[in-house]
Amino acid sequence: MTEAIFNFFSGLSREFALFMISLIPLIEERGALIYAAATGFEWYKALPICIFANMLPVPLLLVFGMKIVRWLKTTKTFGSFFTRYEEKLNAKSEKVAKYGFFALTMFVGIPVPGTGAWSGSLVSTILGFEPKKGFLSILLGVIMAGVILTVALYGLSAIITMH
Repeated sequence: MTEAIFNFFSGLSREFALFMISLIPLIEERGALIYAAATGFEWYKALPICIFANMLPVPLLLVFGMKIVRWLKTTKTFGSFFTRYEEKLNAKSEKVAKYGFFALTMFVGIPVPGTGAWSGSLVSTILGFEPKKGFLSILLGVIMAGVILTVALYGLSAIITMH
């Protein structure tokens, strides 16, 4: 699926492709950075685009995210997927609730599948975080994940020499 999305965006400008891929739930910044590295996009240009685009839907998700998930659960097409998705988020939110702000930042910031800005926003609403607090925690996590992936994908020496 990810390859099909990358191929779809390959005809567009790389900047626009990065921006759009960063907006897609479950792919987000992480997938966009992989696309950037695979296409030879400079890391210092890719990272800010990916962070900005990945954070763009967060305020709306913090306000309306769980309402949207609950509605999607009632639809025939998406019902079973979002029922399982909410169950997974609820299970993860118990661990995050124990340590609060720091745990939400780490949840979003450690780049493993299912823990990006979209999931972090929904976990934040499940836990009843104040939107500003949730936004800041998620932003720090997105930056952390972006830096980790950038170093992993581009290599420390390339980043230090700005190549």
